[in-house]
This record gives sequence, structure tokens and C-alpha cells, in this order.
Amino acid sequence: MQRMRSLRFHVAACQHGRGEKWSSHELMWRSELQPKHTELEPANEVLQFAEQVESASVSQGKMPLARAHGKSFAHRSELRQAKRIVVKLGSAVVTRGDECGLALGRLASIVEQVAMLQNQGREMMIVTSGAVAFGKQRLRHEILLSQSVRQALHSGQNQLKDMSLPVLEARACAAAGQSGLMALYEAMFTQYSTCTAQILVTNLDFHDDQKRRNLNSTLHELLRMNIVPIINTNDAVVPPPEPNSDLQGVNVISIKDNDSLAARLAVEMRADLLIALSDVEGLYDSPPGTDDAKLLDTFYPGDQQSITYGTKSRVGIGGMEAKVKAALWALQGGTSVVIANGTHPKVTGHVITDIVEGKKVGTFFSEVKPAGPTVEQQTDMARTAGRTLASLLPEQRSEIIYTMADLLSEKREEILSANKKDLEFAINSGRMPASMLKRLSLSPSKLNSLAIGLRQIAVSSQDSVGRVLRRTRVANNLDLEQITVPIGVLLVIFESRPDCLPQVSALAIASGNALLLKGGKDAANTNRILHELAQEALSMHNVRDAIQLVSTREEVEDLCRLEKMIDLIIPRGSSQLVRDIQRAAKGIPVLGHSEGICHVYVDHEASIDKVLKIVRDSKCDYPAACNAMETLLVHRDVLRTPLFDQIIDLLRTEQVKIHAGPRFASYLTFSPSEVKSLRTEYGDLECCIEVVDSMQEAVDHIHKYGSSHTDVIVTENEETAEQFLQLVDSACVFWNASSRFADGYRFGLGAEVGISTARIHARGPVGLEGLLTTKWVLRGDGHTAADFSEQGSMKFLHENLPVAQPLTGQRTSN
Repeated sequence: MQRMRSLRFHVAACQHGRGEKWSSHELMWRSELQPKHTELEPANEVLQFAEQVESASVSQGKMPLARAHGKSFAHRSELRQAKRIVVKLGSAVVTRGDECGLALGRLASIVEQVAMLQNQGREMMIVTSGAVAFGKQRLRHEILLSQSVRQALHSGQNQLKDMSLPVLEARACAAAGQSGLMALYEAMFTQYSTCTAQILVTNLDFHDDQKRRNLNSTLHELLRMNIVPIINTNDAVVPPPEPNSDLQGVNVISIKDNDSLAARLAVEMRADLLIALSDVEGLYDSPPGTDDAKLLDTFYPGDQQSITYGTKSRVGIGGMEAKVKAALWALQGGTSVVIANGTHPKVTGHVITDIVEGKKVGTFFSEVKPAGPTVEQQTDMARTAGRTLASLLPEQRSEIIYTMADLLSEKREEILSANKKDLEFAINSGRMPASMLKRLSLSPSKLNSLAIGLRQIAVSSQDSVGRVLRRTRVANNLDLEQITVPIGVLLVIFESRPDCLPQVSALAIASGNALLLKGGKDAANTNRILHELAQEALSMHNVRDAIQLVSTREEVEDLCRLEKMIDLIIPRGSSQLVRDIQRAAKGIPVLGHSEGICHVYVDHEASIDKVLKIVRDSKCDYPAACNAMETLLVHRDVLRTPLFDQIIDLLRTEQVKIHAGPRFASYLTFSPSEVKSLRTEYGDLECCIEVVDSMQEAVDHIHKYGSSHTDVIVTENEETAEQFLQLVDSACVFWNASSRFADGYRFGLGAEVGISTARIHARGPVGLEGLLTTKWVLRGDGHTAADFSEQGSMKFLHENLPVAQPLTGQRTSN
């Protein structure tokens, strides 16, 4: 019976949303007629019904579990658990730039996000501004229309004179705009089958205990029925705000503006999250727009003394200081707070959902201050130390790398012990495939190979930074050089392969780059000990901070947004990881490849022995590697020959699952499973076999379905091979050699940070050279561009000088 009454009430409310309308007084009056429930003790039926609905919905994955209120979330990632959310829309968000009328597009995107979260099972409330602006628009229109009619009647002319508008009183504008604002919200939410209800409040409503209880009961009832309450201060009757009355003691906050209203409401309703949208990105350590202003990702109580507030927004009566005070009050009451920009056209459409998903948007208020530095502080530390690292002598950087190699041997037992913990945890969790476990595992032989590779890097680092690539005498006593320099700050994101850490660290040191490392959590123990070894080696020349390991709860997507702090991102891991990073890194270059679809083409003039060796090694040596063969292309004349039978027998012996390409399947009566896509990276003991008519057709197939990674031809015909090597447009193209040779260590680079399939900067296995860029150095003697004009006294020489030729003593008098 209770549920039937609730259903009838719900239908009636929805009908009101489409037709007749309840005023705020009706809502308050209806709540006064209901049995009174205290703030802490809502009706038992309400609680029981809400608990039943929540339990059923959580089991279906529709809504987050309710949590015990009283303590705010400590980290952004926990915001996904927020169930009851208050969204505060500032005047600058709701109104247009001319402050007369509403920003309808912005408002529509916000309504869409709120409705989506509401339909997920969350309880959404909106505290909105905009009534004054909407009313101002309506009143101006009415006044202009009235003046134009009077003037036309008076003058008898159609041409109107300049008309001046009277100053419109804010309370009158609010009275004229409230109904239209609510009608707009109702129309927008109806598109998502979501009902709304309007509630107008004043400061007095919170000082009167009876009214507070009534308001609390009304809001709980609306939330129980899946209705979105839209709350605003009753600006038609509210007195002008008193200055400096934001906070009155610890337990009371006066309702001076919608910031304080939202904070008070969030605490009263025990909301999990308050999202305050304004026209700034968040909280800065100094007024936005100043040279040194930095956006604060997280703000902690007690930090308010370290920031300087700017002016208020173009509209509204609050300001950033009022927002911070309201946010801290709500935080103290157990509600988490995020202040973010709701006006930016590129992010408005997903700002609210991004915040709820835990993404790094705006400023997050937290009571829990992390023990270590933030990732932004780590990046600053790395850049500063990286510049010192780049200024060291080549012998000093080489010495650091040699020390790292020695430490790998000296502390072998500690490293293997930490790696054993990671392996045991991964095995016990049962969610890591065998190929990934192999990547995670370290052994004495792996550590020995790592040490050898590091020593190779140490040797090659002698002439890396500061090497002169080109020298030109532009004119007498005007010499130009192009020299190698570090890129800056590198962010390397790698999955569960800890051997990547010392390799990349050594390459960063050799190239003078600062390094930020984000490793997979499955290798946390191993990464920690290897990072400590790297910092121990760096300490010998006081550049310990040049390599930082990000161990906080930073999401990869958030790291990819640090475009002002990071110069290059290098992902090391699955194709999905690389694609995600390429998609997330909007303003930072990404060096890498999203897929490793490598081909081996068996020509009709191929050697049987070479084919079998190369196919086995390319596919079976390390199937999970990005340079493993994924598609075997076979010349048509090889079919139904002993060579083809031996290839099939080899793959079956190695337990490789075969997928038939369309043409190959057409030759067979009983074929293996036909491939779903010829553009597939299996990363396991699986491969596709397809038939081609010629070498040129093999090249065309590679260009159409490959990933420009590594492609191989096996043939004894030198002319055919050379054509293949020239025509195939991939980062690595081999003749009679396994695709597994596409590796920095095997190329003699010492190690690699990854394999790039890009067409600029670096391509193929990227070693030390790929981590360098150049700068131009010009040495003159008072030269000006005017000296080389038609009336000038100097002429360009543009004389190429030997790179090894020193410039000292070469200046001559003009």
C-alpha cells in the first residue's frame, strides 16, 4: 500500500512537471501538513523503502552503495562512490556573457549530465542562480516594447529614437525570472524522463528549527521518489547581503549567496559530494591571470594562508574567497567538495561526470594531506634536477650509469626478493595470464643482461648531449651551430615489466633528460627497489631528484593532462594502453606504437631451412612481444609443396593456433577458423595465414593491414628482396631475419624506451638518439639584420664548416 501511494505521488509530481506547477509555498505548506520528522530521524517507511531500492539497484550495478556520513573522501578516486551529490551552478555558469539571459547551450549540457547521474541511481540536487538574469531579460524586453509603442504613438513615425533603460532592481528581476527559469529546467529534464521540483529558501528558513525540519523532510521525500530538487535563494524577498557574514562560528554558516546555500544544504542533507561550478578552472595559489598563478589540484584546510584571492566574477555576489570558505565549512561537515569551471566550451559537456569519475578536474578539497610530494611537485623537482644533469660532463653521466649497472649486481638478492613478492601476489590473484607473468618475472640472467645493456649505454653517452651536428659560417664573425640537447621531462608509463625501469632510467641519464616513471601496480615492490638504486647512483653527482617514481593514486589520464610540465610521453605496454594514452594526451607528443602487427612473407624462392627458423623464432620465441609475427603471408606457388606442409607441422608442434585468411580458406576443403580481421595483434601463440600472388601483392597487403612496425621477407632472390626492402613503408624491414630483431638491445643501442611507428622525430627502436632534440647557437659580434640589407655593408657567406673544426681563434676583423 505504501508503494502504491508513492507511485501515485510520483505520477502526480511528473504531471505537475508537464502541466500545473507547485510553488515553493505549496511545497513548504504540503511538508508542514505531513508528520514532522527530525533531521536525524526521517520517516521509517522512507528509510525502509530507500534501503530496499538501493539494495536491489546495487546488486544490478546501477548505483553506488550508500556510505556512512561524517567523513569526506580522502582521494579523488573515491568520488566514484558518491551517491548523494549537490551541484551548485554559479551565476557566471548559468548566465550569458551580456548578463542578460541564460546560456542555454551550457545549461542543456549540465542538465544532461545531472539526468544521466540521476538515472544511474544517484541522488542529485541542484542549487542554481540565474533568476535575476532571466528576469532582467524579460523586464528589458517588456520595457523596450512598452517604450517603443508609446514613442510610435506619440511621434507618429516608425523610426524610433534612442531609448534609455531604467536601472532594474534585482529583487524585481528575480520575481520576474523565477517562474521562467524553473519552466526551462522542467522542459530540459523532461527530455530525459526526469522530474524536478522547485524550492526557494532564505536565511531565515535555516534559523527556524521547524522550517529546517520541514525543508529536510521535503527534500528527503523528493529524493526518495527520484525527483531532482532545484533550490535557489528567494531573491525576490531576500535582504541585501551583509558584508563579511560568510561564517558565523564553526557550526553555523549564513546564507549570504548560493555558495553558502549549497554548502549548508549539502551538510544538512548529508551529501557525499558538492560540485561548485564557476567561471574559473578552480583554486589558484594567486589570482588567475597573473604570471605565476598555478592551479591547485588539491586544497587542504590550513592552506588558505598561502593563497591570494582575486576579484569576484562578472556576475553574482560571491567570489572565490566565499567559495573557499563555504567549501571548507562543507568539508568540515563531512561533504567532499570540488570547485571547477562550468563555462569552458570544451569541458562543460562532461565536467560533472568527469568529477564523479574521479578525474583531475578543478580543485578537490581534502582533509587528508599525502605524506610525499604531489605529482606536480615531483615534475618540478625532476625538471630542476634534470637541467643540472644535462650540464654535467659526459664522463659524470657515464659514471652514474656504470654505478647503476654495478648496483644491479650488488643488490641482486634484494631485487629478486621484491620481485618474488610481486609474482606471488600476481599468481594468487589469478588474473594475470602466463605471458604477463613472464614479463613480470626477473631472474639472475635477466639482471645480468640488464647490467650489460646499461654499460653499453654508458659508453654511448660520451658524445650524446652537446654534440655539434652542423656548423655554418653565416658571415664574417657570425657562426651558427646546431647541437644536440635533451628533450626535457619524459613521462614513461609502463605495465608490469620492471626491467623497463633501469633501461629507461639509464637512457634518460645518458641523454640528460628528467624522468617521471609510472609503473604497473603489479610490479610495485620491484619498481620501488629499482628506483631506489637509480636514485642512489644519481646522488653521487647531486641529481637524485632527476628520476621520480609516481606512486600516488594518479590516473594515467590525469598524468597525460600535464601538458605544461611534461614534454614527451612514452608508453610501454599493451596496444590498448598505448591507444588510451594517445587519446588522452591532447597537448603532449606520444612516442610509440599502438599495435605490433608484424608480417613474414615467404617468397616462392625461399630457402626451406631459413623459412622454418625465421617463422619459429618470429612467432614462438616471445609471442607477447610487439615484434612477434602475427600474419604469415605465403606465395601462392608455395601451397601444396613440402615447404608449406613443414610450416604447418612446425606451427602445430609449437601449439600455435592458426586462423585462415579469406584467400587461404578458399583453397581448403576443411580450413581452420577463418580470421575475423586481417588487422589483428594476437599477442599469443596464434597467427593468421594468408595467400598472395606476388611480392607486390604482399607489400600491398602489409600497407593495408599492417601497423608499420616490422615486416620480413624470406627469399633467395636478391632483386626481389631489395624491392621489398625499398617498397615496404615500415619502421623496420628485414630480409632473411626474424622480426624479433626489432629491438634496441639487439640493434646495439644498449636499450630502448620503445619502438616508434611515427614518421617524425624517431622511428623504430628508440634508444639514446631518439631522446635528444637540437637547438641552434649563433655567435656574433654586434651583427644586425639591417647589416645584410641592400644598403647594408655585409654579405651572407653561408659556408659549411667541418663539424670537428673548433671555432676558437677563427674570428677575423671585418
